Amino acid sequence: MRLVGSKTEEDFRDSLIKSHNLLFNKNSYRGLVQVLKTSFPEMKTAYIIRHIPEQGEDLYTILVDLDTIATIEISRYSQDEKPIIEISSINDFKHGMSKVEQIKLAVALDLAKKDIL
Repeated sequence: MRLVGSKTEEDFRDSLIKSHNLLFNKNSYRGLVQVLKTSFPEMKTAYIIRHIPEQGEDLYTILVDLDTIATIEISRYSQDEKPIIEISSINDFKHGMSKVEQIKLAVALDLAKKDIL
């Protein structure tokens, strides 16, 4: 998907940059960062595409570098409980996504490219 500089893209860009900064520069996501570093030791960058807080766990969908989507489920109550991690390719993840979700993913990929290159 080609980015055109729309207001929607700008809003996603701002939101993704804020969550990226929180992910890597604050302690708010310390547990999530540890899971990412353990699962992807060569990781250069990551962007939270989706966060769904549920009653007993948090579900995160994260773009890792330029080619991987990680869906991570972390318990809110038990740090002893191992996180559940599902890994998929960008192409597999795109199937069934709405146009808006595809725009958010395209913006995240653009930001990740700038981080890596």
